[in-house]
Amino acid sequence: MTAVRRALTRLRGRSLRARMVLVHSLTLAAVCTAMALATVLVQRYYLIRDLDQRVTDAAEHSQGGRQHGPPGASLGFLNERGQHTGTLAALMDSDGITTAEVVTDEGPRSLTAAQCAALDGIPADGTLHTRTIPGLGDYRLTAVSEGGTAMLAGLPVDGVRQMIDSLVVIEACIAGIGLVLAGSVSAVAIRRQLRPLGRVAATAVEVSHAPLDRGEVSGLTRVPAPDTDPGTEVGQVGVALNRLIDHVEWSLSERQRAEEHMRRFLTDASHELRTPLASIAGYAELMLMGVDTRKIEPELAWRRVSDQSARMTGLVEDLLLLARLEEGRPLEAAEVNLATLVGDAVWDARAAGADHHWQLVLRLDAPATVTGDPSRLHQVVANLLANARVHTPAGTRITVTVRAADGHCAIRVHDDGPGIPADLLPTVFDRFTRGDASRSRVPGAGGGAGGAGLGLAITAAITQAHGGRVEVDSAPGDTRFTVTLPLADATAPPPTPA
Repeated sequence: MTAVRRALTRLRGRSLRARMVLVHSLTLAAVCTAMALATVLVQRYYLIRDLDQRVTDAAEHSQGGRQHGPPGASLGFLNERGQHTGTLAALMDSDGITTAEVVTDEGPRSLTAAQCAALDGIPADGTLHTRTIPGLGDYRLTAVSEGGTAMLAGLPVDGVRQMIDSLVVIEACIAGIGLVLAGSVSAVAIRRQLRPLGRVAATAVEVSHAPLDRGEVSGLTRVPAPDTDPGTEVGQVGVALNRLIDHVEWSLSERQRAEEHMRRFLTDASHELRTPLASIAGYAELMLMGVDTRKIEPELAWRRVSDQSARMTGLVEDLLLLARLEEGRPLEAAEVNLATLVGDAVWDARAAGADHHWQLVLRLDAPATVTGDPSRLHQVVANLLANARVHTPAGTRITVTVRAADGHCAIRVHDDGPGIPADLLPTVFDRFTRGDASRSRVPGAGGGAGGAGLGLAITAAITQAHGGRVEVDSAPGDTRFTVTLPLADATAPPPTPA
């Protein structure tokens, strides 16, 4: 146990391959030792039993030989051929050993007094005993009695012990050779089985050396397909590592995209705020310098300052609204009839854009009632209508359709204007996205200067906060914005920003 404990202690700090080889070798050694020990014990049992049987047969043979042998030669049978060297026989009476001889290479020889004394005390009942006889070694002895005379016989144990010792040596040699061969084969097999794990580790090391703190993160090394077999333990590790690398690559790409989006947002916000601030600063400086009123009227300067201040205030309020929606601020929850809300919004848009053709279509298979914030939902519709009005030329037909069916209410704003460029569609709901270059305005239609590009971003954020979605499809002469919201349900929770 101490050796096993010492070997297990050495496992710490070793490589997996060395540990597996050592554990496998220890297991083989334990199995070989157990098998050798069991073989020796069983073999010893059978050898001792065979020796006892031969001792008993020798006692009975010596009793018969004494009765049928020539008179006066009580132990004369020891001179017969076939007697094994070391066979011992003795005559016993009530006083002890009377005559005792042992077969040697030169023939029978009488035992000395000390050797005869070692045989005293053995009962003549046929039981087996082991005694150490001086000069002869250990003997297995038994005594039988017939006709008033007892006969003792015995055989040496050294032969059995030598055979057992030889057996132990042979088994130890065979076990050692087998252990060396098995350990070598195991080492080769384990090394071959762990090669895929080494390749997986090499992939992990290569990925760990990749510059993940800068630049675009893509094309990271993956574990080869042969090493990703889910039916093996190493393959499962390879699959898990590939998933981890995919997740890391995706996360870093998303973070980089978010950082780029934030930088673009800050740049656009700074640009949008800089314009009105510069205008305000310019008019304020002119008024402070006491410019000749014939060149600029104070009322005009104050009006321009007020307009730019209102523009900057609207931009800041839009940004704050988007920030509140992203932070998860709760919205007002009330029953809102979208048919009435859209109708009011269309009338307002018609008053602002009289040079467009407006049409309202209601297709209500169910009450167009949703649960949400009335002012924010009105802002969604107003933004879509303003977008269609501002970015299309005069004479454009704008059709607003409200449809309630299948548990949802859809608001569709369709126009037959010039459409949205295909490269702008994927980012049309991003902040500060504007398409004035292709969906140009007519002077006076929208109030002159372009917006900040936050209307559709606010529309998407409010729609998602109400559990809905907004979609856009555009082609020249056919542009459709569709807002889909779930109809009111008494069991549904109040809306919260996504």
